[in-house]
Amino acid sequence: MDWRWMTAADLGRGIAAGRIHPVELAEAFLDAAEAHPDSARIHARLTPQRARDEAMAAAQRAKAGVRRGSLDGVPVSWKDLFDTAGVATEAGSALLAGRVPARDAEVLATATAGGLVCLGKTHMSELAFSGLGLNPVTATPPCVNDPAAVPGGSSSGAAASLAFGLAAGAIGSDTGGSVRIPAAWNDLAGLKTTSGRLSLAGVVPLASRFDTVGPLARSVEDCALLLAALEGRRAADLGGASLAGARFLVLETVALDNLREAPARGFEEALARLARAGARIERLALPEVAEAMALAGVLFTAEAYAIWREVIEAAPKLMFPRILERFRSGGGVAATDYLAAWRRLEALRQIWLQRTAGWDAVLLPTSPIVPPNAQRLMTDEEYYVTENLLALRNTRIGNLFGLCALTLPTGQPSCGISLMGHPFGEDRLLRLGMAVERALG
Repeated sequence: MDWRWMTAADLGRGIAAGRIHPVELAEAFLDAAEAHPDSARIHARLTPQRARDEAMAAAQRAKAGVRRGSLDGVPVSWKDLFDTAGVATEAGSALLAGRVPARDAEVLATATAGGLVCLGKTHMSELAFSGLGLNPVTATPPCVNDPAAVPGGSSSGAAASLAFGLAAGAIGSDTGGSVRIPAAWNDLAGLKTTSGRLSLAGVVPLASRFDTVGPLARSVEDCALLLAALEGRRAADLGGASLAGARFLVLETVALDNLREAPARGFEEALARLARAGARIERLALPEVAEAMALAGVLFTAEAYAIWREVIEAAPKLMFPRILERFRSGGGVAATDYLAAWRRLEALRQIWLQRTAGWDAVLLPTSPIVPPNAQRLMTDEEYYVTENLLALRNTRIGNLFGLCALTLPTGQPSCGISLMGHPFGEDRLLRLGMAVERALG
């Protein structure tokens, strides 16, 4: 079997059994990355020497019987906003060209200590401020299902590296949907962790109160193992996961509005399969969702512009104009409006927890649209605005309410189903996700 299409978990088991040599595995992925015709659109830069050194160390540990974890020796890619010691980290922006950090981001250091092999850095939306994955400043990675479409963002290259067989797993970030959208549009699993669960030290910020780190993977098991590697702990036990008696709530407010045909079909077919597997599915409108969504423009843009204003205004012509405009829209937000919005959002979060306490997870289509055409996004401003806002709409709900969330493929190309769990409930969500994955086939 071609190693490049195996799950990270199966690769780890192969290493443990002596069937796979970590150095040969790393070389297979590096060779594939070098040879792929779209590699320059996917990778900001590869780190071949680091990968070989880390793979050799993993091989020695495997030989000595002292592997550090299930993924010791497994190669993964890292979004280009995770600091890498001595290697440029530019976050998809010409504003940060030549930025070379002195040390690894904390999650990268932790994962490396656990044996993960760093293949390199992947392209992303400029400063992570778009759900589309379109980046004319550096590169727009391809979408696995449509060569003319964008791949989703902002972890665009992360998804492409995995979907095209150039990494066994990918690490991205999610502020408003940046793990889940590219995962869904490239038929992958993607986990948005709860804000505060994983360290942001050494991660280039967008809006720190919403920024999260999370994996893109081929399976729920891989998501669980990658999460464990990122925080240096034992992975959640997914054994015996079942949908028998599980209670799911379909969110009817906002999330089902204006669904395009394919996402609607994929979602309803997925719900039918979950019901056949024993899940109890109910539907409910939650009006506080619409109120929270109305606060998003104030909360995200004001914080993002506050973080980046000085850097941006020193050289605004270096930016893609549509991203520049989004950042600058935060400059007109009054401090009183920002603080009032946060105060109200915190109250809405408590209402959400009370209203959803009786269900195991809340279900919704990951995105109401399929990947838009890249060329039209560049030439049609109205199309760009509409598609960007729709791309992020459903995923942003999880960020606003401070939840953990998991997207899984439905079988309909580029159409995912999302499960939103309670804050810091990743282990329970992953167990449910394992059962959902099995039911969806």
